[in-house]
Amino acid sequence: MRAAGVVCVLIALVARGPVDTALFALVLAGLVVPPAAGAPRGLDAAYGIGLVLAAWSGALDLYQAVAWLDVVMHLVVTGLVAAVAHLLLARRTGALLDPVATDGGAQRVGVVAVTASLGLALSVLWEIGEYLGNTYVDDTIYVGYADTIGDLVAGGIGSVVAGVWLTAAARGRGTGRSLRR
Repeated sequence: MRAAGVVCVLIALVARGPVDTALFALVLAGLVVPPAAGAPRGLDAAYGIGLVLAAWSGALDLYQAVAWLDVVMHLVVTGLVAAVAHLLLARRTGALLDPVATDGGAQRVGVVAVTASLGLALSVLWEIGEYLGNTYVDDTIYVGYADTIGDLVAGGIGSVVAGVWLTAAARGRGTGRSLRR
């Protein structure tokens, strides 16, 4: 997916314009995070596919053409981003409990709560970016109250699901499923 990210930046640079080039450059920067987080290959792949699909959906105006797509992408992609962010902060900084190290219900609840909080915080930053983009860069970037609230709710739900998945995958480490690479 990282090679696809480079190709997307080049396509945007040559054929799409500065807004899409900036979008795909942001995606490319995001694609290097899962390996730094020690994310398992499946999460790395899903995260990369999600970022690239979300970016192309925006670049090709698919969010306007398919009404439900925006909410689905916020649900899925925010969950994937929150899971990777949790692993990154746990494994690179030690600031959070690594889901693999959980040994009780309270710790698993903590992993879910922190993952949800990360997803919500990152959703807020994304929505601020959309607002700033609409206001100062390109007024065709769609923003609106209902859109923003819907995106935040979807991102929050996706992040809770991601936190539950992190704890379930950690518990399954003895059954062949694992959060380790």
